[in-house]
Amino acid sequence: MRLTVLGSGSSGNGYVLQNDSEALVIECGMPVMAMKNALGFNIRKLRGSIVSHGHGDHAKYISKYSVFAPVYMSEGTAEETRNNGKHGIVRMKPLETVRIGGFYVIPFDVHHDSKEPFGFLIRHDEIGNLLFATDTAFLKYTFPKLTNIMIEANFDDGILDGNVKSGKVHPVLSKRIRQSHFSLKTCIEALEANDLSAVNNIVLLHLSDDNADENMFRKAVESHTGRKVCVAKKGVEIEINKEL
Repeated sequence: MRLTVLGSGSSGNGYVLQNDSEALVIECGMPVMAMKNALGFNIRKLRGSIVSHGHGDHAKYISKYSVFAPVYMSEGTAEETRNNGKHGIVRMKPLETVRIGGFYVIPFDVHHDSKEPFGFLIRHDEIGNLLFATDTAFLKYTFPKLTNIMIEANFDDGILDGNVKSGKVHPVLSKRIRQSHFSLKTCIEALEANDLSAVNNIVLLHLSDDNADENMFRKAVESHTGRKVCVAKKGVEIEINKEL
């Protein structure tokens, strides 16, 4: 299974999981053309899209994606994005499994400043159990038998503190960031709370342009977990499989 990063950050988020016969899109925050390019314009492969929450960098293009395949989200996200009752929109309930082609998706609640945000546990025969968690201040769950992880590492406390002192980041924004996003520290704590013995890939998501350091983040997570770590950036492609 191949993971293609369409975008990861405040300018837009989107990820495509695909093999030769089917594809799942995670987040609808990037233009449809980016998704079509990732699929080689084989739109028939697309089984559906899942959206974590209603902020524009994750949900702006829901109506465009729903033309091609169903888009799955919480009731709160459907309301927040004004997609309730629209064709192609499927509402999900926390901890209830939804089958999307060969993908089995379990949504779970996370902590963010949006209406009913979700993280996802995604199961597929080729990838095993993939954890997707972004735009959350913490995770209250742990997850068994993980093989791949896509997780937010938005900011570093020290870098953010420095940006506040220099006037680059307003204190109000700093407070909002801390209350609704994973820091590097909380990302590592969440990873260490889970059994990583079978994990092949850790993909770091949604790094802040101003409050993160890509190389530092990657090395820190590698050091704490002993796993292969990469940073999600536009155009990056990663093999996401159950076994190495």
